[in-house]
Amino acid sequence: MKTKSQLKPITMKKINLIILLALIPALTFAQSNSGIPLIGTKAPGFKAESTNGPIKFPKDFGTHWKLIISHPRDFTPVCSTELMELAKLQDEFEKLNVDILVVSTDPLHDHNSWKEWLEQILADNQVSVDIKFPLLDDENMNISSKYGMLHEHSGTTKDVRGVFIIDPDNIVRSTMFYPVEIGRNMEEIKRAVVALQTTYKTDMYTPANWEPGDDVLLHYYDQEDLNDPDVYQKAWFLTFRKSKEVIE
Repeated sequence: MKTKSQLKPITMKKINLIILLALIPALTFAQSNSGIPLIGTKAPGFKAESTNGPIKFPKDFGTHWKLIISHPRDFTPVCSTELMELAKLQDEFEKLNVDILVVSTDPLHDHNSWKEWLEQILADNQVSVDIKFPLLDDENMNISSKYGMLHEHSGTTKDVRGVFIIDPDNIVRSTMFYPVEIGRNMEEIKRAVVALQTTYKTDMYTPANWEPGDDVLLHYYDQEDLNDPDVYQKAWFLTFRKSKEVIE
């Protein structure tokens, strides 16, 4: 007959196995419901089919800035107006060295049809624009999951309405989310990109309502900075530098 001490190791192995089996569903759930990538962290990579062919992110985009804009479905009215406005600004984003990626949870054949309809609506309004940026097939919700856009409480894709600005080092620099009822302001998104590019190049900050060409803020300074004629203070905690062209 085995002693109690001889039985203990076998019992502990069984207990550990039971614990591991119990944890598997929780681990699987955690992996399939990733949180929103935090500012300052690496942007999650992914592969997808698109209206421009296969996409490998971030490998295909080199040292460009990346703008990911997501949509819950194709042919939704708010999203349709957003894509048309984005198409009008696509050349300006290109000059800023920004690659645009549009993510939608519908399949690729729907993306192609949606794109054709939007280009036709633009043409009907005397705006001849070809949508050059890719619309990514996220029917399996892989990208939406990796970017934390699937909300348990809703049980739908309606919250896939995120905007992610990602720098040349593939670091998330900004995240924005909008409800399905409210259209996103593409000019504001472009302004945010320019502000981030300004701070990326100069280590300066931008004040409230900053527009390209406005003065910037020093978030720290020493006496030597105050001797610079381009630097001025409105208070000891508010130090500005006069605007200089910093975006190449």
